[in-house]
Amino acid sequence: MIVVFDGQCLLCNGWVQFLLRHDRSQRIRFASIQSAVGRQLLERAGLQVAGLQTLLVIDGERSWQHTAAILRVLHALGWPWRLAWVGWLVPAPLRDALYRWVARNRYRFWGRSATCMLPAPEHRARFLEQDANL
Repeated sequence: MIVVFDGQCLLCNGWVQFLLRHDRSQRIRFASIQSAVGRQLLERAGLQVAGLQTLLVIDGERSWQHTAAILRVLHALGWPWRLAWVGWLVPAPLRDALYRWVARNRYRFWGRSATCMLPAPEHRARFLEQDANL
């Protein structure tokens, strides 16, 4: 499973830090949208970096965006995070409308870093930084 995230967004960086702490199986890998790999993955999913307002999660040949991406990742973390699947009971148009509003305002509310997040040495191997056959 690959999470493609905005490496300059402080909210997104907080999400990645949360996932690093709670992904005990270490099956989640990461690519920032600012990296060549991140741009390649976005392109493959039919998305562009400019104006991007979604998290992209890729698992094999499938991909998810918006709240579906968040719910998929939380499910992958195992218990107790799998309980977030109750979120599927909320209709996607409502969930995703809130998601898009937060995404549009993420820099205003949480801030933006001038540089991309640098992973700690113990997590560096989980970040896709160069072009590869994914």
